[in-house]
Amino acid sequence: MSAVMGEAAGQGTTPVPGDRVVVMGVSGCGKSTVGALLATELDGTFVDGDALHPQANIEKMSAGIALDDEDREPWLRQIGVQLGQAAAAGRTLVIGCSALKRSYRDLIRAAAPDTRFVHLHGTEELLRERMQVRPGHFMPASLLDSQLATLEKLAPDEAGRMFDIADSPAQLASDAAAWLGS
Repeated sequence: MSAVMGEAAGQGTTPVPGDRVVVMGVSGCGKSTVGALLATELDGTFVDGDALHPQANIEKMSAGIALDDEDREPWLRQIGVQLGQAAAAGRTLVIGCSALKRSYRDLIRAAAPDTRFVHLHGTEELLRERMQVRPGHFMPASLLDSQLATLEKLAPDEAGRMFDIADSPAQLASDAAAWLGS
């Protein structure tokens, strides 16, 4: 570990202008919480990808119906557009987005090739427990199984890293910021 990286890990990471990051994982893993904390660590902006879903997707998920690839495509393209605009402006942007499949991440990277992925993962039991205590979220715990079945872990050639949600959100954000700064 370099001295600079060691200093950054101990004092908070110095932001790298123009970082584009997707905090990814299945529902209940903490994308919004960790993403917001990470954006603060990087002196950037956080966008909850759920806010970019078309209303039809929200209604479908609220009814307990899993989205298919056709439903997800315009949403993923919009996330890529947001990240691409941030890249063009040299801004740091962190977006929380499930990004469950490689093909989904490829759609995002088509508009923002330098995007890096922070994959939050945990046990099914912990994920289900967290989903059951979230008040007012449109994604029911019953859809966790379909998300876990759809999830494709990051491939070695993808710019990303996995982080275990057994750690606290603050620790996850700190660890992710240190990784991004390395």
